Amino acid sequence: MAVGIRHCTVRFMELESSSLMKCSLSSSPLYRKQSVHFSNSSSQRYNQCCSLSMNGCQGDSRDPIGTVETRTLPAVSSPALAMERLNSAISDMIKSDPPPYNSGIIRLEVPIEEQIEALEWLHAQNHLLLPRCFFSGRRVASEMCINGASSHSKLVSVAGVGSAVFFTHLRPFSLDDWRAIRRFLSKKCPLIRAYGAIRFDATADIASEWSAFGSFYFMVPQVEFDELEGSSIIAATIAWDNAASWTYQRAIDALQATIWQLSSVLITVQKKNPHSHILDSTHVPGKASWDNVVKRALQIISRNDPVLIKVVLARSTRVVTAADIDPLTWLACLKVEGENAYQFCLQPPHSPAFIGNTPEQLFHRDRLSICSEALAGTRARGGSELLDLKIEQDLLSSAKDHNEFAIVRECIRRRLEAVCSSVLIEPKKAIRKFTRVQHLYARLRGRLQAEDDEFKILSSVHPTPAVCGYPTEDARAFISETEMFDRGMYAGPVGWFGGEESEFAVGIRSALVEKGLGALIYAGTGIVEGSDSSLEWEELELKTSQFTKLMKLEAPLLTRGQNRIINQNQKVQRA
Repeated sequence: MAVGIRHCTVRFMELESSSLMKCSLSSSPLYRKQSVHFSNSSSQRYNQCCSLSMNGCQGDSRDPIGTVETRTLPAVSSPALAMERLNSAISDMIKSDPPPYNSGIIRLEVPIEEQIEALEWLHAQNHLLLPRCFFSGRRVASEMCINGASSHSKLVSVAGVGSAVFFTHLRPFSLDDWRAIRRFLSKKCPLIRAYGAIRFDATADIASEWSAFGSFYFMVPQVEFDELEGSSIIAATIAWDNAASWTYQRAIDALQATIWQLSSVLITVQKKNPHSHILDSTHVPGKASWDNVVKRALQIISRNDPVLIKVVLARSTRVVTAADIDPLTWLACLKVEGENAYQFCLQPPHSPAFIGNTPEQLFHRDRLSICSEALAGTRARGGSELLDLKIEQDLLSSAKDHNEFAIVRECIRRRLEAVCSSVLIEPKKAIRKFTRVQHLYARLRGRLQAEDDEFKILSSVHPTPAVCGYPTEDARAFISETEMFDRGMYAGPVGWFGGEESEFAVGIRSALVEKGLGALIYAGTGIVEGSDSSLEWEELELKTSQFTKLMKLEAPLLTRGQNRIINQNQKVQRA
């Protein structure tokens, strides 16, 4: 091994168990759900792609990994030099005796003395037919200590191609699956992380467009680019587990094959509107069906003894364009207006890319500290500072929006109290502004009773009333009965598990994209007493406009979203 490599090694002890939380649905569907066939993928192809590398769910989740290591090589000045150094280190590993463990995970990393955008590095790998991921946290993200160093560096975004180990299954995400992921992670190797997403409703049938994702999909990238504040890191990870029929030799051969295919020439991602012409767009449900479902929801909500107080209904918009939609170009455009939001991309093999620009945090755990957010109520931004302030005041004083927001905030508070010794809400109600919209917002902080209670946290907090409704099971049942499409990972947890930290956003303001085959754009809105189906439809238009604005689109599709802004401005002016 090259001189100057720093080592960080850990052995795992068996994780504690906790009870598996379950949910149930009732009633038969009123509508047939519609599927979109993005490709010719099938369950057979799905099983084939799983055999290309190691599915960590196939090992024994209770058997500790033999070794977890991070090896840091000396810093270099460019990505090309970093790749040379990685290649040399991997060659040394091939020549050396294999580690004396039946399982393990080793991360080799090379610091780069320059901050380079992770998304640009990922864009340079567009020629690869490999799974990929991207996750960009908020600019206000907390400082994280890299590999135990005394200095602190902020991790801006992460891009990855290939999977050293992935985790997926058709059955719902379980405690054993969480344990399977956690056994590859360590507090002493904080940048070994599993990035992925979980379905909104794991009990619903999986439509063809979501088949490659399974009920959940997480991956530890085989090759990863970390963008830090002021510097970068390129890393390669080898994971093996003889019990899962993936030996050290197979893992290192697969890594070398991926390394040889990588491009070290950075390609700038287009960050201005690509102006693709829309050939066709179809909403599911259409406006008439939407009106009927909202009417039925309001009838249930308005009963003297309602079983439903709030339900979040969603819409899928299929868009076909004249030119290919590159998911990374879309993501770069979303990133420009994404301050205080999360950007993500997750693409299993032979699959569309799930991308998004979501404002909503599900939870962030840092050791025993945990925080979450309540976000509800939506208004457009004003065209001037004065108008924007008037719209803000209208949102703050709206009884209907306060009711919707209070439901979300109090439900999250109760769920955090189930796993925390204390919970603080500060602020209790404020405005969070984004480029195109503004919402009511509260921040909740708590202290966990046990550090390894992540599965319990995830099971407790998801789904929030902001994406499902309240009471949760009644709202979920209504969604299952009435929605005519598969939400898949839309509105589900999207993020990462790490050894000492984990962070998940809610997968809203998102789309499923595949080159040559268009996109499915998702949006939802909360229905409570006082909701108006036409205004809620216009809110859907406003939320999807961050995607549709990237295309050359004449009146009909954007007009309604623009009308929402005009109507809201007129309403404020009249007030």
